[in-house]
Amino acid sequence: MVNVSVSPHIRSRLTTSIVMVDVAIALLPALLMGVFVFGLRALLVIAVTVAACLLTEYVYRRLMKLPNTLSDGSALVTGLILAMNMPASVPLWVPVLGSVFAIGLVKQLFGGLGQNIMNPALAARCFLLISFPALVGGSIPAVGNLFDGNLWQGFLSRMTTATVDATSTATPLQLLKDGGTVDLLQAFLGLHSGCIGETSTLAILLGGVYMVWRGVISPRIPVVYVVSACLCIGCMRWLSVGAMPSANYLLGQACTGGLMAGAVFMATDYVTSPITPAGQWIYAILLGLLTALFRVFGSYAEGVSYAIVIGNTVVPLIEKVTLPRPFGKRGAAR
Repeated sequence: MVNVSVSPHIRSRLTTSIVMVDVAIALLPALLMGVFVFGLRALLVIAVTVAACLLTEYVYRRLMKLPNTLSDGSALVTGLILAMNMPASVPLWVPVLGSVFAIGLVKQLFGGLGQNIMNPALAARCFLLISFPALVGGSIPAVGNLFDGNLWQGFLSRMTTATVDATSTATPLQLLKDGGTVDLLQAFLGLHSGCIGETSTLAILLGGVYMVWRGVISPRIPVVYVVSACLCIGCMRWLSVGAMPSANYLLGQACTGGLMAGAVFMATDYVTSPITPAGQWIYAILLGLLTALFRVFGSYAEGVSYAIVIGNTVVPLIEKVTLPRPFGKRGAAR
């Protein structure tokens, strides 16, 4: 038998469900580290968020009399990414509302997977940050320091205690913005306050290496995004205070907040990132510039979510100007 089809003739074993499973596996180290640092409350937030995303997609598709798409795994990944951007102390109705917004409005209302113009999880986080900044922007402290002997005791205490101390504490990123310093080792390991899945740079890098090894993502966007963000933050900080920023400040900017998680798991989203190599360079540098602007000159210490969502809306224009000319096609007459 001879199969006749139009180009492009691409042979690949990758399917949407396989890619989504790989992304979910890559997210596990960061999420498990969040449970280790913040306790069972973090696990509850993750479970509720994922369940709300799956239920929203099922109900929407059922009401619209559309085929069930839960098996492709995209709703699962959206739930995991949204959960990793939530503090463990958040009231449970907040991630549920965010899940409905992400799946129902940003994803399904635009036509489902492949049609959304921005990352559903990040769009939902921006919506929640604008609507409920005190609930989504706060965080509970880590259970202890790695070297003071209190880490395991604090972890076991949170595993066996029914309530969680939801008192907000300053994140390392806020300390940097206020002119302080951070413990870089603790920041790299993730033993500090913050959102569930964005505190541990080590765990995020493990997930990123796994996705690169599996061929799910290219390291181009994450590397260029992080490097350009740090360079722009350093230059803007120098312009704003009149002095070169310290190494602690720059490394702290890279290892705290949502920069690493956003670069690895969110900026690389297939649907909302450019497909051309040149476009990926432009896109990543744009994200770095926007992140620096928000972090240095904005009133809020973070800016990754807003930067990526804005970058998503510019992707069609980036692809239009970076799309290579087909072989054999002449350029415009001059």
